[in-house]
Amino acid sequence: MIISGNSYKKRQIGVGVIGSGRIGTHRAKLAALHSAVKYLVVSDIDETFAEKLAKSTNANGFTTDNYEVINDPNVDVVIVSTPEDEHRESVEAAINAGKSVLVEKPLALTIEDGDRLSKLAEEKGVDLRIGYSQRFLQKYFVAHDEISRGKLGPILGGMTRVYNTRTNMLEILKRCPEATPILDIITYNVDYIGWCLGPDVSPIEVQAMGHGTIFRDQGYDVDDISLTMVKYSTGAVFSFDICYALPGGFPTTGQSVRLEIMGRDGVILIDDDHRDQILYSEHGYSNAYAEDQKLKLAFLGSRSSGEWADGIMFGRIADETKEWLDAQSTGSKCHLTTAKEARQTLAVTLAMAEASETGQPVPLANI
Repeated sequence: MIISGNSYKKRQIGVGVIGSGRIGTHRAKLAALHSAVKYLVVSDIDETFAEKLAKSTNANGFTTDNYEVINDPNVDVVIVSTPEDEHRESVEAAINAGKSVLVEKPLALTIEDGDRLSKLAEEKGVDLRIGYSQRFLQKYFVAHDEISRGKLGPILGGMTRVYNTRTNMLEILKRCPEATPILDIITYNVDYIGWCLGPDVSPIEVQAMGHGTIFRDQGYDVDDISLTMVKYSTGAVFSFDICYALPGGFPTTGQSVRLEIMGRDGVILIDDDHRDQILYSEHGYSNAYAEDQKLKLAFLGSRSSGEWADGIMFGRIADETKEWLDAQSTGSKCHLTTAKEARQTLAVTLAMAEASETGQPVPLANI
């Protein structure tokens, strides 16, 4: 007996990667390994980065002109992996060119830019997705599936928190001073809780408090620790807390997360601190965010993007990129964050920043 597979129509695609830094490199290497990708070009404002990435992926070309990649007739889909404050121009150009876009989170740093991009994508009929890759870690993906099946019953609320070191946060702030822990990191958990609650549930109010001296001593007007709370239209209440100021030698090289979701009929508890995977070596372990740092003691698996081993990438970026390329080449189901979802998450995190600064609740009834 022959069992038929899916009925998706497969096609070969051309991929353009804008930004040849750390995440752009992951995306381009993964695209080069994908069976549906027949053409690959990359760009970066630093020609050395673009040329290096093109050579390592056997790309068809490289350039310092992002628009040259976007308007290349052989490019069908575009990945935007630029710093956070440089998303809008490339995403907007790709949408106007009628090409599907995957952009790193967050969608933008202002609600005006978020509105502009999400509305333009809808008007042009372009599939715009945002790389909230936490969805693609197995434990979170399975938890979402169980929640969507009603295993927890109505959601009452819960908590999330994420820790990292000041070394890693300073690298992020050097890249983009506006990429604060709230806008650039809490955003993962806000997206995830919104995904679990579903499209009919909306955030209605935000409260927050923050404090810090470590990053301000380095010249950045950023709190070291932020404690925030969001109330949703169902009455559910979630806390979203973050501290990206752990000592530089603390053995994580990425996000250390705890997540708890309480329902009327059940509960999900996720421990994602990575203390179950420990490496000690006199030769040191490289920090992907701060390449000059070598940790003798490290939590393996804590690199937020994932791990390369023997030419294969494991982890959330790998699974997310593969699903997006699968969807673009076959039309298969895609779980990546939509522009509408990303715009809501952006509104929540901007409200968190405002509430933390003013000490006053921020209503979100009209987002």
